[in-house]
Amino acid sequence: MGKQKEFTGIVTSDKMQKTVVVKTMHLTRHAKYSKTIKLHNKFKAHDEKGIAKLGDTVSIVETRPLSKDKRFIVKEVLKKAPSMHLVNPEEIA
Repeated sequence: MGKQKEFTGIVTSDKMQKTVVVKTMHLTRHAKYSKTIKLHNKFKAHDEKGIAKLGDTVSIVETRPLSKDKRFIVKEVLKKAPSMHLVNPEEIA
């Protein structure tokens, strides 16, 4: 068996139950023009405990197909996003 794919990305949606959408980004070089370009992919990942929230940086690992689109699970939350609802609005302005 091959090695499981592992990606790091940012949660862009947590509106589903036990599922988050994770956007991953990587750099690659254009074959003809040799310019470095950014490519991104969006993966749906299973989040059983609901620990990942919008804006968090997470690590996801490939697994067996869990649904039509879900092929990854959230391994761990690497960095929590700053919570905007806890900040006093007068401090921002």
